[in-house]
Amino acid sequence: MAGIRNALHSTAAVELIVVDNASEDRLPARVEHEFAEDARLRLLRNERNLGFGTACNQASRLAVGDMIMFLNPDCLIEDSTIAALREVAAAHPDAGLLGVHVVDSQGRGERANRRRDPLLQRALATATGLSRLQQRFPNLAGVELPSALAMAPVEAVDAVSGACMMVSRRAFDAVGGFDEGYFLHCEDLDLCRRIRDAGFKVLHVASIRVVHAQGSSSRSRPAFVAFHKHRSMWRYFRKFDPAARNPVLRSLVWLGVWAHFSCMLPVYAWRRLRHRRESVDEA
Repeated sequence: MAGIRNALHSTAAVELIVVDNASEDRLPARVEHEFAEDARLRLLRNERNLGFGTACNQASRLAVGDMIMFLNPDCLIEDSTIAALREVAAAHPDAGLLGVHVVDSQGRGERANRRRDPLLQRALATATGLSRLQQRFPNLAGVELPSALAMAPVEAVDAVSGACMMVSRRAFDAVGGFDEGYFLHCEDLDLCRRIRDAGFKVLHVASIRVVHAQGSSSRSRPAFVAFHKHRSMWRYFRKFDPAARNPVLRSLVWLGVWAHFSCMLPVYAWRRLRHRRESVDEA
């Protein structure tokens, strides 16, 4: 609810479309009740969970603006966030997608803020920790760009965090929106890649910060979230990684992805049990 209130308090003109993916809580009813008289807000209810990208595409078809912001429900923007992003977009007409600097409640930056395309070599360098040597050995570069002491206010990158991003309508329509083959995770990476391939730039705007209270879904249903994350990683690999053309590497990656998921199942079960215990204690 706080995220909705903050968005509606924006100094820029907004229309807000909230998509409910068949949630089991009473939040949609609360939204309808609290904002019933605000014509800027529309609530779209799905009878089943269609996934993040599909829900975003539904909202984009209803939206009429020249810019579309996709915002996770647990992200808190400031009154000036949307106006500030529009100013950056106006100053960079070749930008198709803009991401902000997402931080947690303690002010720590999210790892996904500034990313390279997660190709196999980079993913392995990150997973093994070898990416820590990338400044001396560029071939060991990982997925996350190394932290800079002073980040550029606006920087062209491969991908940004999908928790809060603004996309020009022209770029979004040019690539056909989100790939609905992803249910959860990696759809933001995919969109960034296709927007760049279409000739637009993806920008990270370090001067604009947004607080993200992450992990509510992953804590309550960790195995479900992890399954779709692994499935999405496999889909992204097949679509974009040159290594996927090699049948041997393709098979090894498939085995590695699902072997990792299988090995982690006990951990996911423990996390779900712990979350249930914490929920009972809080109640």
